[in-house]
Amino acid sequence: MMLKEAISAAECVALQLASDTERYAELGRKLRSTSFSTALTIARGSSDHACNYVAYLIMARLGRVVASLPMSLVTLNKSPLVTRDTLAISISQSGQSPDVVEPIRYFRDGGATTVALVNDIDSPLAHAAEWAMPLRAGKEQSVAATKSFITSLVAGARMVAQWQNDPELQAGLEALPEALLEATRIDWSPAIDVLAPARNIMVVGRGISFPVALEAALKFKETSALQAEAFSGAEIKHGPMALIEDGYPLLIFATRGPTQAGLLQLATEMRGRGAKVLLAAPADVAERDLTLPVAATPDLDPIVAIQSFYVMAAKLSAARGMDPDAPRHLSKVTKTN
Repeated sequence: MMLKEAISAAECVALQLASDTERYAELGRKLRSTSFSTALTIARGSSDHACNYVAYLIMARLGRVVASLPMSLVTLNKSPLVTRDTLAISISQSGQSPDVVEPIRYFRDGGATTVALVNDIDSPLAHAAEWAMPLRAGKEQSVAATKSFITSLVAGARMVAQWQNDPELQAGLEALPEALLEATRIDWSPAIDVLAPARNIMVVGRGISFPVALEAALKFKETSALQAEAFSGAEIKHGPMALIEDGYPLLIFATRGPTQAGLLQLATEMRGRGAKVLLAAPADVAERDLTLPVAATPDLDPIVAIQSFYVMAAKLSAARGMDPDAPRHLSKVTKTN
């Protein structure tokens, strides 16, 4: 199911892009006309990685600083957080977890602007938020989120495109379904050859590709029982370097943009230290090990990058003798307080 659902992401994205057009335009007008002193994201797991991507777009394109809220401040500490002039954004597949729902309700009750990008539009989270925007991913059976993660990224980018009123980003979004289909066809089997016998891996990104590294590391853990840690390319020399030994695997997501050159240099350096580097980069990078698909604009590249990764991850899980649809000790809906 994981593989089937991952491949269906292009169809889900096409449905989302064809839906709720005026609602997104209305949200964009609301965001442009409202002054925010604070912007927060509220999410767990894969949805938190999607929030990292959305936060990066907001900061890079709109100049608003965005922080990730430690939900226990609201749910356990009952801290008296100031809600005035705040934008609170939550992303969730199920919309069920109390530690996501309660903060959104808290901020909305305090007068904040609250947005929920949520797959289950009849969920407690959707009802708690002022602006509930459906992901349109359809029911997701596999425990490992794939199509819901991709549609979360797209929904976040749609929100930013409308907020910024950017025709180029909007046009790039419209081209995503075809780009996602192409991404499913790219051969990442060299990664399976390296990782099928592996015990651990570092996954590296930077800037807009770091959320993809976080998501890839999570998927390695939950679908292949592979100990994986994600690091920014700027942080790997601040301690994690001590783990690098001969044959240590690294997956580096070198998407287009200002961080790419540093990641390519890091790949060369890590190879020199004996690491088994899997450099994922666009086709114009000759030293790549895995080909990264590209979207119409670099800011959308992470969406198609994770699509290629998901196809490989599902096959890797099978190659390691595991069932990616039923990871050990995990369930589809996780409820935490």
